[in-house]
Amino acid sequence: MPKSAGRSGASHAMTVNETVIAMIRLKPDLHLVAGEPAEAVAAAQAFVDAPDGIGSITSYATEVALPATGTWRNPGVGCAWADLVLIAPEAGLPLLFIEADNCTEDASVIALKFDKYMRHFHRKAKDTDGQDKPMWRTRWSAPDPQWGDATHPPVLLVFNQVGKRPALKQTEKVAALTREHWQGQWADGFHLYRGKMPIVATTLELLREHGPAGPAFWRFGREGRQNLWDAIGNAHRDAALVRRAEEARRRLAQEAAEREAQRPVCADCGTKFTDDRWKASIAVDWGRGDSHPHLCDECKAGALDAERQAEQAERERQEQERQEEAAQASKAGGWLGRWRS
Repeated sequence: MPKSAGRSGASHAMTVNETVIAMIRLKPDLHLVAGEPAEAVAAAQAFVDAPDGIGSITSYATEVALPATGTWRNPGVGCAWADLVLIAPEAGLPLLFIEADNCTEDASVIALKFDKYMRHFHRKAKDTDGQDKPMWRTRWSAPDPQWGDATHPPVLLVFNQVGKRPALKQTEKVAALTREHWQGQWADGFHLYRGKMPIVATTLELLREHGPAGPAFWRFGREGRQNLWDAIGNAHRDAALVRRAEEARRRLAQEAAEREAQRPVCADCGTKFTDDRWKASIAVDWGRGDSHPHLCDECKAGALDAERQAEQAERERQEQERQEEAAQASKAGGWLGRWRS
């Protein structure tokens, strides 16, 4: 918690604190409201039954430098400083940057901070393995892809209606000024966000009311509000990929069924050909095809064995005939010799 923020009246620091509290959504202890008026008990129970928040106080860091030049310890002049950095992989949020605004700054000033974010995200640095990678990945770990298909980590912008600038108008203006950083490309049913940074906006009032799991967040470029995970993700893309995978599965199943219907069966025993037997039955090697294309392997083996036995029997018959002819010739030759003598 920023030092002496409450005593000094540091409104921005207090908004950062309130943002953390609204994100964590600490649950009241029902034992402590026992005996209190029914309205108080009901209100406490409703908060207990509401969806959980994200992380604990240790999941959040404040005033984190995002250097475009310099180092982590000594960032260059003009770098971005994130109001909050949330690390909660157990909640499906391995990395989320949070900016708080009291509706006192001009939208162009807020938009400029996102330019600084993008400069940091584009910066490369050598990691401990000697490989160049985005500098932020040398400090934080996040699966890739993690935010739909966006390249860069998401940023949540929380407006607290303290100043005179309406939060809704501020949101619209910042969205228009940062379009180059978040706008995706249409890709047949959904948007692709490669090279982009998801920017999501809400108000502290909505965040307190709904929490991260409720419809409190507007993703720049989309209509309507979503929960935080849907807002930083790409649900349309995910759904389209599921549909395409299902269509591909059905197509493959249909093709497999059609192919199965064409699968030959053995003309002898009626058994369906295996894939290898089917392939071999139609293969042509040096102008010669399969000797028994209509038989399965087992029946073909039996047929070949029967043919070999028949050929052997035929050879034996021919050999016997030859021997009988030779014996008759020899006998005839003996008679002729005795007659002459």
